[in-house]
Amino acid sequence: MRILIAVLAILFLFLQFRLWVGEGSLAEVNNLKQEIARQEQALAGLRERNRRLQAEVDDLRSGKAAIEERARSELGMIKSGEIFYQVIQSDEGVVSE
Repeated sequence: MRILIAVLAILFLFLQFRLWVGEGSLAEVNNLKQEIARQEQALAGLRERNRRLQAEVDDLRSGKAAIEERARSELGMIKSGEIFYQVIQSDEGVVSE
């Protein structure tokens, strides 16, 4: 009988050790849940970025207005017949040409 109690006590201690410290312990499970939450947050950010990029691609494919706007803002292009004025401010805030 004492041997059975000793074996059960050792088994109980082993299981308790695994629960608190070993592989698959509560601390490890908690850390993994936190990592999953961080990854889901990053994934949500990337999905939003992909959605915005897809909307931009759709705009560029659908018409000339988006392409023209991009050419004007990023490349500094102008239409024929337009006059381009560039205003440069000096360090003192005085406008010069």
